[in-house]
Amino acid sequence: MKLISSLIFFLLFSLPHSSPTPTKSRKRLQIHKPCKTLTFYFHDIIFNGHNSKNATSAIVGTPPWGNTTTLAKQNHFGDLVVFDDPITLDNNLHSHPIGRAQGFYIYDKKEIFTSWLAFSFVFNSTRHKGTINFAGADPLMNKTRDISVIGGTGDFFMTRGLATLSTDAFEGEVYFRLRVEINLYECW
Repeated sequence: MKLISSLIFFLLFSLPHSSPTPTKSRKRLQIHKPCKTLTFYFHDIIFNGHNSKNATSAIVGTPPWGNTTTLAKQNHFGDLVVFDDPITLDNNLHSHPIGRAQGFYIYDKKEIFTSWLAFSFVFNSTRHKGTINFAGADPLMNKTRDISVIGGTGDFFMTRGLATLSTDAFEGEVYFRLRVEINLYECW
């Protein structure tokens, strides 16, 4: 028995030793500078049953207790809104648009005012051509919120990065303006 114990002890210590931590020093997280930084504003005017001429978004899905002209009670939970909003370089709704913000948002919690976004900035101007695509959670009560830049086309081909959203202005539940600060970390 003593011979078997000694043999097991010898085998355990003679096998190549592996460790849960790498033997080479770990690479430190490198903080990269963005390859491109952009700031835009987009203006969302929700259809409320009376503003069809200038509405840029509409409720297309509602919970059983909702309707398509009024956002649902309980933090708008269950509403699905599709939008085609103008993008401007400044915060003036009447400034010349340089593109459109196109996509949707879903109000996704009863307890907290929050949504989930998926949209594209579609550019067709002398300044920019192509798209930047975004997706992520938008906790609306936070002053700033970060969502992912998940790709793009044209001038923004295969770009990746981070967009910081802030609500720049709102008028009740009919109009809001978002300031979007974009930091791109993969530029081609």
